[in-house]
Amino acid sequence: MLMNRVLVMPGLALLMAVTLAACSSRSLNRAPVEERGSRPVTASAPIPATPPMAPSGNPAGAPVPVELPPVHQPQGWENAGKPGYYTVKSGDTLLRIALENGQSMRDIARWSQVENPNRIEVGQVLRVVPPSAGEPVVKPVTRPSVTASAAVAPASAGAAASAAPAPASAASAVPAVTRPLVTDSDIQWIWPTSGAVLAGFDEVKNKGVDLGGSAGDPVLAAADGRVVYVGAGLRGYGNLIILKHDNVFLTAYAHNQTLLVKEDQSVIKGQKIAEMGNSDADRVKLHFEVRRQGKPVDPLKYLPPR
Repeated sequence: MLMNRVLVMPGLALLMAVTLAACSSRSLNRAPVEERGSRPVTASAPIPATPPMAPSGNPAGAPVPVELPPVHQPQGWENAGKPGYYTVKSGDTLLRIALENGQSMRDIARWSQVENPNRIEVGQVLRVVPPSAGEPVVKPVTRPSVTASAAVAPASAGAAASAAPAPASAASAVPAVTRPLVTDSDIQWIWPTSGAVLAGFDEVKNKGVDLGGSAGDPVLAAADGRVVYVGAGLRGYGNLIILKHDNVFLTAYAHNQTLLVKEDQSVIKGQKIAEMGNSDADRVKLHFEVRRQGKPVDPLKYLPPR
């Protein structure tokens, strides 16, 4: 019995040694440790991402209003196409527009709110018929600036267009303008000078008649009237005088050497208004025009026979 205990003890010792060695060899493979308070993140529960914000504070992808510069409209644009108004074209001057419409340059400037008669722009709309009695002269309308959206869906754009109120028409603010009734005038004309006719009327090449004479010969008003222009601002006419006789007729006296009247001055038939010359002409002569409602007509049909 004692012999058996002696044999068992060494065996137990050997077994314990082997067991301890095995345990020490596995101690390097540590078990995973989870920290308290941490929350594991799994693929089945993603964290929602916050959409980026546009500089203006709107989410990315939303339409961003874009401020467009104000659209320039020429003065008087709201009256374009109406009777009694004229739209300025390239090469026009206020003087020529006035002459061709039988009006004073200053009157057109006043009716159209033109501050500087020497500066008009293409597309500008001018009133060339006087306002009727009691009708106010409406100041030019300033077009507001336009704001557009950079990205608008077609459907929403159509809805917005249908919902947007129509702009008020300027036509409602300005009564329709019609030219005065044109009737034959009872003006009794006289010849503006005694010289011979050098060139007759031709609506295309010569819008009046050319009358001969010598430098310094008197140039007379063909009828009573008011001086509406004195100067040399119309190319091809030299020193020019324009008289307005009524709402129908104007007369023009061109190529003068000396101008003897001033604008807005009243003159009577036969009054000396200038001296004949050759300004902007190839010889001494008087170019004389009669305009009916601004349209050139043959002076010889109005002047008395010689």
